[in-house]
Amino acid sequence: MSTIKYPNIKVRLVGMEGNAFAIMGRVSQALRRGGVSEEERNAYIAESKRGDYYQLLATAMAWVSCDEDEDDEEDEDED
Repeated sequence: MSTIKYPNIKVRLVGMEGNAFAIMGRVSQALRRGGVSEEERNAYIAESKRGDYYQLLATAMAWVSCDEDEDDEEDEDED
């Protein structure tokens, strides 16, 4: 069983299919907001760039909690 490095940092990736730079940016921003050091954020970026797009997604999911559900809190408020 894998563990998430920063499970308390949540990132919504739904709707970002195919945009690797946007995903890396969103995760990096979330890490920054979560108080993660620049050195550690750079390590995330370097790890993300090591493979293909699917490796990038796997890296994001290993570092932060990724919202894979299309329903988010905004949708719940519409009821």
